[in-house]
Amino acid sequence: MTEITRVPLLPIAKGSMSRLWLGVAAAVLGGAALACAGQPPLVDVRTIAPGAGPSPAGDDFVMINYTGKLANGVVFDSANRAILPLQRVVPGFTKALEQMQAGGKYLVKIPAKLAYGDKAVGQIPANSDLTFTIELIDFKTAAEIEQQQRMMEQLRAMQAAHAAGAPGAAPAEANLPH
Repeated sequence: MTEITRVPLLPIAKGSMSRLWLGVAAAVLGGAALACAGQPPLVDVRTIAPGAGPSPAGDDFVMINYTGKLANGVVFDSANRAILPLQRVVPGFTKALEQMQAGGKYLVKIPAKLAYGDKAVGQIPANSDLTFTIELIDFKTAAEIEQQQRMMEQLRAMQAAHAAGAPGAAPAEANLPH
């Protein structure tokens, strides 16, 4: 036969419950702080003028107007109607564009860890936070870009065949005014 050992429970001292709950709350807050400390810094995206519709995804191509500045206000890059694949820009730039809609204008602050990190690139010193003003004109998926490229290649092939006098093509002189 087994013997059960009984342990008497002592009464809880006055004020101990509040200390117990404070300890639990402190442990939860400490865990949350550690979890946040392990997270990468966030990209700050502020809307200057709202856009409409869906947002681009990580494998899309965007057409944008942008100006990039260092923390001291020096412009290091700018372009109008630039077409960029989101897979080939710094992670912070991609994360920011994924929050935008076409037709919108945004102010974006990218922390160094999501930009170029500890590497100096061109005019950008190592560990530099970057600020961009970005206007998202439009975006297309990779499949849409490939389809447009195929159509352009077919058009060029037809124009080359026409210029070479392919059978069935009208002579070039026939298109001239008389």
